[in-house]
Amino acid sequence: MIENIYKNGKILRYGYTTGSCAAAAAKAATHMLLSGKRMTSVELMTPKGWLLNLEVLEIEMKESVACAIKKDSGDDPDITNGILIHAKVSKTASDIKLIGGIGVGQVTKKGLSVAVGEFAINPVPRKMILESVQELCSLYGYKEGLEIEISVPGGVEVAKKTFNPKLGILGGISIIGTTGIVEPMSEEAFKDSLQLELNQIPDDMMVLTPGNYGRDYCMSFGVSENKILKISNFVGYMFERAVEAKKKKILFIGHIGKLVKVAGGIFHTHSRVSDARMDILVSHLIRSQATHEQLSYVLTCNTTEEAVNYIVDEGLTEVFDLIVESIQSRLENFVFGGLEVEVILFSLDQGLLSKTKCADYFMEVLRE
Repeated sequence: MIENIYKNGKILRYGYTTGSCAAAAAKAATHMLLSGKRMTSVELMTPKGWLLNLEVLEIEMKESVACAIKKDSGDDPDITNGILIHAKVSKTASDIKLIGGIGVGQVTKKGLSVAVGEFAINPVPRKMILESVQELCSLYGYKEGLEIEISVPGGVEVAKKTFNPKLGILGGISIIGTTGIVEPMSEEAFKDSLQLELNQIPDDMMVLTPGNYGRDYCMSFGVSENKILKISNFVGYMFERAVEAKKKKILFIGHIGKLVKVAGGIFHTHSRVSDARMDILVSHLIRSQATHEQLSYVLTCNTTEEAVNYIVDEGLTEVFDLIVESIQSRLENFVFGGLEVEVILFSLDQGLLSKTKCADYFMEVLRE
């Protein structure tokens, strides 16, 4: 297994998913049940093609066999890092049945890859578990049935710190992973979770906002949190996903520090990827007939809050109207007219800065 990757100037260590842990635990428990022999480690080939050799923990060998694998997320900031994924395997009369135990959530909303009412063991981990067990049954010539129970004793508490409750996965964590490997600091995993959340908002009108400021602003006007999706820096990606999800109207709301970048045609707003806030502000101030001295001062500002306060003091607030119009135009053009977009722009010190023509109407409909 290749264990490290060079990213963002650092050498980072890969980890493995809850799905790999569950499959490895199920494989080890089945092996011990059918062979009658304890094992201290187990090998698992992941869908990525990397071979894992994992320590087997908390072994209990009775009529059934149970054991655990410790989750290691590498250098990825994963809330499930260090938890134990347990598997208990019991003999039955026929068939191989996979169920969830304590700490494994159950799906209560549509839009996920697992049906409503099922345990949140995603398709790839489910396949990994069943194939590993079936392979051992063939190896030992076992032709009767097995019940495999996956549980996560710490999963109930851990799940409260994840997206699961909002996604409608209740009572524990999800057993997930498509490659079996956790890539450190993976944007893709985060984007996938945002898309799942988007798909579960049934209305064709909703709020997209980069973060808590926009969410809290909307909720202060009575908009339900269930209609608001925080999209972090992935503006372009999430607007494309909104079109795919057949949304029709988006209220895009947020702090000028993020949104002004979109006015300049930037659709990934992380400061390491794009930090042209003052440049874009200045380009719009030119259209507001700002003087050379005023433009020069804005370019020296450390934050957009500082720049906004200066712009207000100088009586150049027309620029905020130009900015929201630019944001609206950029987004609608980005999705080729596939969405109607209204924009609300604010700062912390000055509050509401500007909004597009129909933003109030969108807000009223969303409140209803």
